[in-house]
Amino acid sequence: MRLAKFQGIIPAFYACYDDQGNISESRTKDLCDYLLEKEVQGVYVGGSSGECIYQNLDERKAVLSYVANRLQGKMTLIAHVGAPSTRDSIELAKHAATLGYDALSAIPPIYFKLPDSAVYKYWSEIIDATPLDFIIYNIPQTTGYSLTPALFEKLLANEKVIGVKNSSMPTIDIERFKRVGGDDVVVFNGPDEQFVAGRIMGADAGIGGTYAAMPELFLQANRFVQQGKFEEAKRIQSDINDIIIALCSQNGSMYAVIKEVLKRRGVNVGSVRAPLEGISEEDASRIDDIVILIDQAIQRNA
Repeated sequence: MRLAKFQGIIPAFYACYDDQGNISESRTKDLCDYLLEKEVQGVYVGGSSGECIYQNLDERKAVLSYVANRLQGKMTLIAHVGAPSTRDSIELAKHAATLGYDALSAIPPIYFKLPDSAVYKYWSEIIDATPLDFIIYNIPQTTGYSLTPALFEKLLANEKVIGVKNSSMPTIDIERFKRVGGDDVVVFNGPDEQFVAGRIMGADAGIGGTYAAMPELFLQANRFVQQGKFEEAKRIQSDINDIIIALCSQNGSMYAVIKEVLKRRGVNVGSVRAPLEGISEEDASRIDDIVILIDQAIQRNA
């Protein structure tokens, strides 16, 4: 029962800015309400999609507070607290704990190439700072560090470690992590392009950066997997991948494009923070085509 709340589709929450590029409480609440209406199972706050590395501690704390005030008790809340220093990570972790988050998560330390011993100590000190459950975040393509099954097993000795958000591309990593943890851990599929493959290979749920752009598709794909309708699940994954390619093929950042898609849906969460690039005039003229692509896929797979 303890892990039941961590199943299903959990969108990575986007950074919500006002027109001057500052954190917006009202726009954060609007995105909360939108995702609540879509009936996703939870949100992952303050990660890559939340542009965490471009925000200071006060901004990150504010976002955690705004989301908790709107969604606590209504869906599962996971706070990503990874930061350049252990001290900052612990400060964020303690803040999330006071807000009633269900679990914490963190990427490994970034910039310096550290040995497993230092990475283990970093995660362990965050875990020990609060009573909350903890989810390791493995994303080697951005951090330069790859979690090994051996270190994962060592971390699982702490009963507060309940799983891993695995964003490495090889699906074998999902299978290996699930084999280490078994039914006592939750393995989250990270790469949206392989959601169905990840679920079939052992992922229990998903956390993804494009989920909020098309929650209906990921919710349906998850239902198909649960029902053993793998051909239908493969078909919807193909549609999802077409959309992801379109989102990533513009001049601006994928997140800027997604935010423009949401704006066309009536949810204005602003743009992205530099050095991420906003959409270009050329991008703006193609956003409608992406919205149509999403709508057609939703209708086709309903």
